[in-house]
Order: sequence, then C-alpha cells, then structure tokens
Amino acid sequence: MQAPRIASFQPPRRTLMGPGPSDVPQRILDAMARPTIGHLDPAFSDMMEQTKSLLRYAFQTENKLTFPVSGPGSVGMETCFVNLVEPGDQVIVCINGVFGGRMLENVKRSGGVPVVVEDAWGRAVDAAKVAAAFAANPDAKLLTFVHAETSTGAQSDAAAISAIARGHGALSIMDCVTSLGGTPVLIDAWGIDAAYSGSQKCLSCTPGLSPVTFSERAIAKVKARATPVQSWFMDLNLVLGYWSGEGKRTYHHTAPINPLYGLHEALVMLAEEGIENAWARHRAEHEALKAGLEKLGLAFIVPEAERLPQLNSVTIPAGVDDAAARARLLNEFNLEIGAGLGALAGKIWRIGLMGASARRENVEYCLKALAEVIGK
Repeated sequence: MQAPRIASFQPPRRTLMGPGPSDVPQRILDAMARPTIGHLDPAFSDMMEQTKSLLRYAFQTENKLTFPVSGPGSVGMETCFVNLVEPGDQVIVCINGVFGGRMLENVKRSGGVPVVVEDAWGRAVDAAKVAAAFAANPDAKLLTFVHAETSTGAQSDAAAISAIARGHGALSIMDCVTSLGGTPVLIDAWGIDAAYSGSQKCLSCTPGLSPVTFSERAIAKVKARATPVQSWFMDLNLVLGYWSGEGKRTYHHTAPINPLYGLHEALVMLAEEGIENAWARHRAEHEALKAGLEKLGLAFIVPEAERLPQLNSVTIPAGVDDAAARARLLNEFNLEIGAGLGALAGKIWRIGLMGASARRENVEYCLKALAEVIGK
C-alpha cells in the first residue's frame, strides 16, 4: 500500500471568540515547541512544582493537591466524580444548563444517588433550592454545581452554595472550566473541596489539560473509600505518587510534556499580569462588547447580575439564519463564535471573551463583523 500524498496541515488564522478554545499567544506556542525531555527528568519535575504553585495562585488556594490532569476538562470532571462519589452516596446535583447535566451523568455512572436541583437555562443556581434539597436529604454527602455555565453564560454564587454544603457536612465539587482566570475563583475563601477547569479558556493555552484542586477533606474522603476508584487512570491514590510532593516520583503515565510547557507559560503570563488585573480586563472588555451588542439590538439571555463576563449569550435576531450567519463570519471574517446548545440550539449565539481573546481589537472586530452579517 502506497503512502497517501498528504502535505503538512496548515490551519487558517482565526479570531476565536466562541466558548473555547481562545486565542493562544505566540509566546505559549513557542514554549510548546521547546525540546521534549523525559517526564521523570529532574528538570521536568522542577517545572511540575512550579506549575502546581502557579495553579494554586490561579485557583487562589493553598491546597497541596493542585495539578493539571492529562486530558481535557471532561477528564478533570471525571477525576473529581470517580474519586469522591462512592456507590450509594447521595449527591445533590445543580443543573442550570448542559454542563450540570454532565455532572448528573457522572454521578449516575459512579453509582451515586442523585438529587436534582433544577433551574432555568440562563439563570444562576438558586441557593434557596439548594438549602431545601439538603433539608429534605440530610444524608447527602456531596453537592455539585457549575460556577460558570458555558452553555448559557450564567454565573452562580459559589460562596453561598458551598456554604450550604459545608453547613450540612457535605463536600462540594465545582466546575470552573470557563471561569478560572477570567472572573474571581476563590477556592479557599469559598470553601470548595474539589474543582476542575480547562487549559483552553481564560488561561489561553491549547486544549488538552485540566487543572484540578482538592482540599484535605476531599483527600481524606478518597483515602477512606470502601470501594476502589472505578478508573485506574484517574485514581488519585495512584496519581498522588506522581504529582504530590517534591523529590522522587512514582511512574504513573507519560505526561503530555510539551502541552505542559504551554500551560506553565500561560500561568507565568497570568502571574505577570496579576490575577486581579486579568479579572478586571475580562470585565472591561465585556462592558465594551455589551454596549456594542445592545446597539445592534442583540439581547442577552442572562440577567445582568448573573452574567459571566467572558461568555456572552445573545438571542439571534428574527429572520437571521443561525448557521448561515456563523458560516459567513468564519468564511469572510475568519471569526468564530459559538452556537447554542441543547434547548437553545438555533436560538442564541455564544460570544467568548476569554484569555488572550479578551482584547479591545477583538471586541471591535466582532461587532463590525456582526453588524455586516445581520445587516445593521
């Protein structure tokens, strides 16, 4: 069989303003092109420790077990659930969009008994409903919720929600895939026990790594399990030997070395900017985009008080074909925005302002392109 005549892939240059990935700065791409070394090399181990320290800063936590899982945010999610949910555990699951629904699926697959707290898509999780769920289910061992629901752009009050869980002696799992680095995520101040994120959103790295963090209470729960973790790869009892502590590490898997160079560089850039400055930048660019979208007559689906700055969901104007409009943006302007998911498919656009994509030039370019495509 002859080898196929296929040339090297040359991707088009896009402006990424969808729900992820975001634009990746050249500095991060250059870091990923550095020489590959072994995943047990002492130099790589030093970089791992630096990455853990930088991630603690991003998460605003002192948790020792804070590291990037080798896989996308979905693997970070599964890592939290397969370790913390045992068969028979009652788990309160907050659903206000697609990704709360994925949490529910993880509870079921881990053998947990879900108690669903449901809110309308486009709204934050209602803390009063969470309190009522715990009152009705005092044996619940876990609370799970999405801080920043990527399917709608709704941001929930993590401090209030997690306080309810702690008041009932339950652990909390928080999805902060779209919030980490773009809006305050305060793991220790909020009392979150486990959280997972993604490298490709507000951290502006390439997809494929999932930062996670676990409190001492969460680690104690994992170590006290009566049943084995159902996933070998994601079992923290095994991963701890590779990622925890300085010095000699136990081989677990071949880490994605060059992508970790990229995440390290992205986190260095976040530290250089200052996390409060990064939050302020995302907020400022959101305000500029909001003003322009409203001039175009595009209405937000999330109330302002519950709105995530870096993920802006707006209704598609009457008479505008969703797929055709997004195709024009991509083909004529090299601009990517996101479509609606689930019940909102064909009804909304999701416009991302994440990481390096949260720049005034991008905001102005997006508004100009949208105006032409919708005929304004």
